[in-house]
Amino acid sequence: MTQNSIYAPNNDIHENLAKVKTRIKNACDIYHKDPTQISLLAVSKTKPITMIETALNLGQTDFGENYLQDALEKIAAFETEEALSNLPHKPIWHYIGAIQSNKTRPIAEHFDWVHTVSSSKIAQRLSDQRPTTLSPLKIMLQVNIDNEPTKSGVKPEKLNELISSIAPLPGVSLRGLMAIPAPSTEFESQRLPFQALRELKAHCISHFSNELQCFDQLSMGMTGDLDAAIAEGSTWLRIGTAIFGARS
Repeated sequence: MTQNSIYAPNNDIHENLAKVKTRIKNACDIYHKDPTQISLLAVSKTKPITMIETALNLGQTDFGENYLQDALEKIAAFETEEALSNLPHKPIWHYIGAIQSNKTRPIAEHFDWVHTVSSSKIAQRLSDQRPTTLSPLKIMLQVNIDNEPTKSGVKPEKLNELISSIAPLPGVSLRGLMAIPAPSTEFESQRLPFQALRELKAHCISHFSNELQCFDQLSMGMTGDLDAAIAEGSTWLRIGTAIFGARS
């Protein structure tokens, strides 16, 4: 099958979101997937609060941020009494950037999900620093699925060891795997690393049947490869450009 042409968004977030959702539905129809099992994560990094506000009013709930200081300012803006009274719902915040040790406390305190955990040290800090007034922080393990030397993520062969160290931590809830494969424009080539990640998740569930209670998420697929990700069972699509336009 030939991959769909890369979607070129305009400045109309309403139209862009509608097109993304149509593309997701069409891919689900083709690959016999349930669209209710796929969540759309709007990657709002570098985008202004007004754009997030527009998306919220259009029903988008989940937003992904890479840059911590910028994200904290946005989170604070949406927690004011005025914002809460004027919006249909609070945004759900996902941290999808690299994690440094000195940044774990604000991440643990202000985010609902983290997609980029790749070491027991970071997971331990997130667990220790998660406020007890909040539910455990939902985390996914970033896997270096193509073993790229310059890319973050745990190597697949080290995944069992990492899960063993993180599963008992009380302040985090281990929910699944995430990957950013090497770029490809060929549909079948795009599917291969997503297939490998799906198979890794199945292995983890089988190997850690007692330790992992709700290990059901796959964060994979962006604007250019979301069709391939859906074909291989993605549950979180991280879409930025197709919703908000190119980065300023």
